Amino acid sequence: MSIVTKNGDKGKTSFYKGKRVYKDHPCVEICGNIDELNSYLGFAKVQLKKRKDKEIINQIQKDLFLICAEIVTKPKQLKKLTKRINKKKVKKIEELIKNLENKIKLKKDFYIPGKNLKSASLDIARAIARRTERRIVSLSRKKSLKNLNILAYLNRLSDFLFLLARTTSVHTGCAQK
Repeated sequence: MSIVTKNGDKGKTSFYKGKRVYKDHPCVEICGNIDELNSYLGFAKVQLKKRKDKEIINQIQKDLFLICAEIVTKPKQLKKLTKRINKKKVKKIEELIKNLENKIKLKKDFYIPGKNLKSASLDIARAIARRTERRIVSLSRKKSLKNLNILAYLNRLSDFLFLLARTTSVHTGCAQK
């Protein structure tokens, strides 16, 4: 089976349940940002040493797929999704943030990305998460976002990635005790 379908040759793609939209549709743009974020997280993940840290990033990558699924699903069809971003997932990232905050002392200053390859790749992922969050805000303001947990999740995710990038320069990790 080939991945070449030629269905997108005229600039359109399909949402869940077959709705055709142009590839510059805001939801397609968000999914493209999430794909980019997911790719950079994969790049960062292979550089991490601790197995637990890799597992955390892997779970975040899975959560990003859930976000894409919600973004491209019509509101009437959302109940058919068996897994969604919820308050529990937001709380999990908050716990990871708290754990990192307890391990490092942040300066009250700006941080210049690029201390090492790991921190640089995590900072790129953080910047992409922030861009994605801005696009999600646009959807929310247009009343097109039905699950506000997605916005909270991406906001926490960028905070987490910022902290994780800082830990790579002090040789700690995000794995919980």
